[in-house]
Amino acid sequence: MTEVIDTTADTALKRKHAAMWASGHYEAVATDLIAELGPVLVDATGIAEGDLVLDIAAGSGNVAIPAALAGARVIASDLTPELLEEGARQAAATGAVLEWQVADAEHLPYDDGEFDVAVSSVGIMFAPHHQAAADELVRVVAPRGRIGIVSWTPTGFIGQMFAAMKPYVAPPPPGVSPPPLWGDEDHVRMLLGDRVTDVQCQRRTVRITHFAEPADFREYFKTNYGPTIAAYQQQPDAERAAALDADLDALATRFDVGDAGHLVLEWEYLLLTCRRA
Repeated sequence: MTEVIDTTADTALKRKHAAMWASGHYEAVATDLIAELGPVLVDATGIAEGDLVLDIAAGSGNVAIPAALAGARVIASDLTPELLEEGARQAAATGAVLEWQVADAEHLPYDDGEFDVAVSSVGIMFAPHHQAAADELVRVVAPRGRIGIVSWTPTGFIGQMFAAMKPYVAPPPPGVSPPPLWGDEDHVRMLLGDRVTDVQCQRRTVRITHFAEPADFREYFKTNYGPTIAAYQQQPDAERAAALDADLDALATRFDVGDAGHLVLEWEYLLLTCRRA
């Protein structure tokens, strides 16, 4: 079912989203913490030499760069130019050759059925209108073409981080859906509908050992991760910011599976692969 979206409001919202992801250093998060997710998608979708691949909401190229190194022709698209610029620098350092294009996941500037493979690693899930993004994802893939998506689950660590921050941020505009819903298998199957086949879903985790204690995690995200930066910017005073500090520390403590003295977190994600029917 096609979503009816207010064009003027949507343009303003997308500008806000792009600015949010440009704040901080998302490329550090992608490199320091979740670098393994890119190769996971390359392997799961069988990307190889000769494939034409679109990485949607590519950020700094977490999937796009390893896909290019596998021999594919790759376009990395994202709403935020600053992330693409950082990705281009990283690609040059690795010898990967690919294209970087500014594009909205809900309004992709590509032809129907243009790509052999479309992928997104914790990217498309942040497009505000889920059905519109899913429609575009399917549209640009050729019949029998492959689709691969990695999304944080609602009950996993990042999903619960967004739940912890929710009381501290302004409510989203009408029609905007929570990003972690893309990590709910039923929700994504509903979005894709009968336009895809051979759907496979797996819940996996990425193990995070980067932080010694909860406060290290909290300060890292306050510095580097756009949504967390935005949450703190909305706090009216130091007392409210301290309350958010405490809630994020409590979250990290609750998910800690490490030995005493060093924080170890298991971040759950949904890996979904399918083919366009």
